[in-house]
Amino acid sequence: MLDTETPHDSFLAGAFGPTILLHLGQDLILAATEETKTLLGDDALIGSHFARFVAAGMETFVVFITEVQHRGTAWTREVTFQKSDQTPLQCEVTGRAIHHDGQDMLLLHVLDLETLEQHAAEARARKIYNDGLIEWQRAQSFFADLERENQLILNAAGEGIYGVNADGKTTFVNRAAQEMLGWTTQDLLGHDIHAKIHHHHLNGEQYPSHECPIYQSFRYEQVNRIENEVFWRKDGKPIRVEYVSTPIYDGPRLVGAVVIFRDITERWENERKLRDAMDQVAALRDQLEEENAYLQEAINIERAHHDIIGRSAAIQAILKQIELVGPTDTSVLIRGESGVGKSLVASAVHDESTRKRRPMIHFKAGAVSPEKIESELFGQVRGAFAGALKDRPGKLELAHGGTLFIDEVADIPIELQGHLLDALQNREVIRLGDDRTRSLDLRVIASTNRDIDREVQAGRLRPDLMLHLGVFPILCPPLRDRQEDIPILTAHLLRIVCKRLGRKVPVVTEGAMRKLQDYHWPGNVRELANVIERGAIVSQSDKLEVEIQSQILPGALLTSALLTEADVEQIRRTNIIACMKEASGKVSGNKGAAALLGIKPTTLYSRLKKLGLSESDW
Repeated sequence: MLDTETPHDSFLAGAFGPTILLHLGQDLILAATEETKTLLGDDALIGSHFARFVAAGMETFVVFITEVQHRGTAWTREVTFQKSDQTPLQCEVTGRAIHHDGQDMLLLHVLDLETLEQHAAEARARKIYNDGLIEWQRAQSFFADLERENQLILNAAGEGIYGVNADGKTTFVNRAAQEMLGWTTQDLLGHDIHAKIHHHHLNGEQYPSHECPIYQSFRYEQVNRIENEVFWRKDGKPIRVEYVSTPIYDGPRLVGAVVIFRDITERWENERKLRDAMDQVAALRDQLEEENAYLQEAINIERAHHDIIGRSAAIQAILKQIELVGPTDTSVLIRGESGVGKSLVASAVHDESTRKRRPMIHFKAGAVSPEKIESELFGQVRGAFAGALKDRPGKLELAHGGTLFIDEVADIPIELQGHLLDALQNREVIRLGDDRTRSLDLRVIASTNRDIDREVQAGRLRPDLMLHLGVFPILCPPLRDRQEDIPILTAHLLRIVCKRLGRKVPVVTEGAMRKLQDYHWPGNVRELANVIERGAIVSQSDKLEVEIQSQILPGALLTSALLTEADVEQIRRTNIIACMKEASGKVSGNKGAAALLGIKPTTLYSRLKKLGLSESDW
């Protein structure tokens, strides 16, 4: 019995258990038994909307309502209700259609699980009565009726809902779907909805309807849950969606499918931003680790760590060139023999630039095996080649924002020089095994001790690469051509080495200095530093002992594997001049130059004449 009499109570006369009378057009509860209020946990049911008690299976409930209208009565176990506190109820629902005073109403009798178990025998014996129906309405009319009669229920849902018949034609679209897609019911009803909203993948590839999971639902009776696809709005913009497509039956006959979807564009974009941010963090972490490892390695590399020292005209000219080119981003090519301080000049150019807050990345091509030069320069991704166990930026990336110093550029294999030129000209790099370009903003300083013209003619250097790198050339003269710098260099190097060794700085006598200045220094400043350090170690008094025992062959000045006749002639000329200096111009005798060379004096006289050498040369 009801506590309050209503005009519709007569429809519940004789009812027992939870029973509800619904107005279909307005989704309103017109009457309910006390058992219903107890079951749903709500005493204020009359006049409220019923859709809020449907927890899951809304599409099944809609189909059930239509079945009741067509058959007059029906039952189902596929709908899950929920109490007012959202506690789920697994129920068996029996419905009966009522038409009174021009209104379509639905009388529902609800049994919970306990009651359902008590009536199990009756449930098993029950059959869906389908006698008396000539045939079900055509699928399009079926869904059109659903859309009209249950508009409030469909439009109350926050998800987009639309139906398609067995031909793929749209039969209904709820308000949420129209708002998300921008299409109206007039645009979609009766049309192939796949061709409207699902025709292409996000990458632009065509999406054939027979590959679509929605098509499979109304063709092959499959329920498909898709988590990441796109629907296309009327304005041509894609939205990312997740959806469920469920087949719909008219009795035993498959008549179409209903699709419930949700716009996940914002969620996916936030996830993408998070992934990108994590990738950037990982890339920056890797780059910082590489930079730290590089800087730690650079500290241990035996190379010049001193200021440019010298008062000769050649050194002053170099300092002026550094002052001019330093503040620019112009490429610099430093030439000179081994040991003259090309790395020192490169550091000075970098320190004069606006990029000095970033490190100067030093790439010594000759110290890397030819097969590893490419990965060292351009970087790699994991799996790019055997042994590539992790992503790693190359020297080009590490120098981004700063300076890349390519020490001895001629040691880069000719087949990689074009790749390097492309990266520098296009200002972007692609790691080995990757297809993603990374922007580059760097300044390049290169050095070489080779004869560039000869290397280009021999096919070991690309002329276009040298034109790109050699915009501003700087020539570092050998130490033998600036002997006036030897005293100041000696004093500077001696202070540094004695500080490192913890020893008192010895006095450099005139004899020691004359010995230093008379030597031809094939190893240049590097060899001078070695002689000074060795002298500081062996000196037992307060005077510097100078022991010059050169282990550098004249041919070391030329690092090319092949020597021309001119190269050989130059080596012979340099060596004879050095011997004449050592012998104080004396040719014959025990301490003469001929004896030092291991040849007859007559042979040496002949060579001096042939080479056009005179006393002024030594």
